[in-house]
Amino acid sequence: MITLKELAEKLNVSISTVSKSLNGSSEIGEATVSRVKEAAKLYNYKPNRAALNLKNSKTKTIGVIIPNILNHFFAKVLFGIEKESAKLGYNIITCLSNELYAKEANSLELLANGSVDGFIMSIAEETQKENKSDHFKDIINQKIPILMFDRVTDDIDCDKVIMNDFQAAYSATTHLIKEGRKNIVLINNIDDLSVGKLRSKGCYKAIEDAKHYGCNLTELKVPEISDLEKEIDLFFKNNKTIDGVISIDNISGVIALNTAIKKGYNVPKDLSVIGFSDDNVLPFTSPKLSTVTQHSDAVGEASVQLMIKRLESKEPLETVVKTIDFSLNLRETTL
Repeated sequence: MITLKELAEKLNVSISTVSKSLNGSSEIGEATVSRVKEAAKLYNYKPNRAALNLKNSKTKTIGVIIPNILNHFFAKVLFGIEKESAKLGYNIITCLSNELYAKEANSLELLANGSVDGFIMSIAEETQKENKSDHFKDIINQKIPILMFDRVTDDIDCDKVIMNDFQAAYSATTHLIKEGRKNIVLINNIDDLSVGKLRSKGCYKAIEDAKHYGCNLTELKVPEISDLEKEIDLFFKNNKTIDGVISIDNISGVIALNTAIKKGYNVPKDLSVIGFSDDNVLPFTSPKLSTVTQHSDAVGEASVQLMIKRLESKEPLETVVKTIDFSLNLRETTL
């Protein structure tokens, strides 16, 4: 691809003349403008978007990178981002990492060429597992801001929008304890993610704070989603005294409920189950599943508000961590 300088050399004119011709300046004669535009087309000249944006200020566009569009939480966050961006006069370009580090890094590199003013993103599972962050630092070093939501890393100093995952899991576990549950199982399918670690810590802390009560917490870790049904079924078979389930991902709560019903448990008389998601299928289980609800559209809206505030500020801003409230929605699987 030819550069502006090379195009000027081929035409034997100044770079300024080429630039003004391509931008329709009245300072340049029609014949020269026509000649420059024909040559630009002939040599497939494309403007350097990064350079243009430096000169012309902002693109009014935000890059959004999400791990999984099929996950209801991320879909609702994206809805909130799009709605708030449009309201505030910004466009978005959305990329999917599909939980892969390489796709995440490539998306950042692709859009950092001047296509966007900043990034809103949630970290891919593979990135968190391998504890990689250099690709984020590279973008920030280019003076392009990043805002992380939900899955974040302490290694990067940037704005973040999170839910209080620790407190949410603590509250859910405390509710099971208050019901009188003595043998609670924590089902964890997201142990490698930052949110999974925080939720697990919240469950254990609730048990620790209730040690005078004498309840037990057993953690069932299932790394692969495809193994969830088999592992949960086996766990119920080998642990007959289970009377409480807290699921900290958005799938295993439904599987645990279905498994318990198949095995003859009376839910919630014999066993209480609390899931952890705002996935719209959870309230429609039978019985209706109690859940910790994440207000994902609010996560999206807050992310956009913080990003635009940073982009439009004339002064440097301190980084912000904004926490979105959760709700414990008690339905028919708890007392």
